[in-house]
Amino acid sequence: MHAVRSLPLLALLAAAAQAAPVKIGVLETLSGPQASTGLAYRAAVRYAVDRMNAAGGWNGEPVQLLEYDNQGGPAGASDKLKAAAADGVQIVVQGGSSAIGGQITEDVRKHNLRNPGKEILYVNVGAEALELTGEKCNFHHFRFAGNAQVRTRALVQAMKQVQALGSKVYAINQNYAWGQDMERAIVDNAAAGGYQVVEKTLHDVNKVQDFAPYVAKIGASGADTVITGNWSNDLLLMMKASKAAGLKVRFGTVYLDQVGNIANAGDQAVGHFVAQAFNAEAAGAEGERFMADYKARTGHLPVATEPQTVFGLEMVADALKRTKPVNGALDVNALARTLETTQLKTPMGEARMRAADHQVLLPLVVSVVARDAKYKADDTPFGFKPVKVFSAEEAAVPAQAACKMQRPA
Repeated sequence: MHAVRSLPLLALLAAAAQAAPVKIGVLETLSGPQASTGLAYRAAVRYAVDRMNAAGGWNGEPVQLLEYDNQGGPAGASDKLKAAAADGVQIVVQGGSSAIGGQITEDVRKHNLRNPGKEILYVNVGAEALELTGEKCNFHHFRFAGNAQVRTRALVQAMKQVQALGSKVYAINQNYAWGQDMERAIVDNAAAGGYQVVEKTLHDVNKVQDFAPYVAKIGASGADTVITGNWSNDLLLMMKASKAAGLKVRFGTVYLDQVGNIANAGDQAVGHFVAQAFNAEAAGAEGERFMADYKARTGHLPVATEPQTVFGLEMVADALKRTKPVNGALDVNALARTLETTQLKTPMGEARMRAADHQVLLPLVVSVVARDAKYKADDTPFGFKPVKVFSAEEAAVPAQAACKMQRPA
């Protein structure tokens, strides 16, 4: 009799041990004019989750990946975050657009306050506005990408070192938090770079169809260099207009390595610079191994924001391994505390999470477009040749005083 009654209990215990698999939701722009950026993030997330599961998943169960199209805007992201919460997603991943990232981090903060025990972690792999680790910082947001101050300082130092910066800089950026941060960083680095900012332009985000008037203004300004944080369609169309006008300036960029920019710029791209999280030529044998594995699993080489997304999710995977289940399920607050202490050896060097503001400290490489680069871009004769590699500590800027991190009791 006793043995018969114990069978359901054993079954319940076995079920509890296998309960509640970790659910990761990628919440990206998968349609519309910015879809190319969102699809790149999705490819990297799929790769990273496949690797997590190849290594055993979590708590004996495969990690589940769910995908949501935020349709390129904060309102869509807000709606899809509610859907993800209803689906039991514990970790949301997003990178394309700081405007969307700002909405997600605020929605996650509010959700977690209202739903203790059902918290969501926001893994930010590309939304780089300073406010996200400044006045909007919160315990459940972790950024695994750079920011405007980090990127611009590295660009300016490297370009100055190889005498490619010049004395006159034109700043052109998108008119929202990220672009405004870039403009401020370009001004802040002028003294160290030894240049004058001859003109500053902020324009609408992904609404400009013809950059010819902006290119004409750049040409008329007498600038030696343009520094820009533009991304997606805004950078693609600016490269296209620069080529059409034969604009004779150097570009210092953050996202020149996104697919299509080198093809659009053609020969005009030679001598342009980009601050990257990864360059396979700079990373040597480890970089080559990563490139080969990524291509084998996804069908293409990793470009632009894909490597930093993979490295970020590898840090999450490491933290998951060190987070024990509670009643067979993931304790998101325990995962966040573990993530605060996470370090990772990437092909570019050591990366680590800074607990003070949840900003990753990661190596950066500044590269120049050149014919003799080892890896070519966009099926052109040109690629990104490394100029200078910065360790995580060399690239870092201090945490912002505006971040007042509130941790759960």
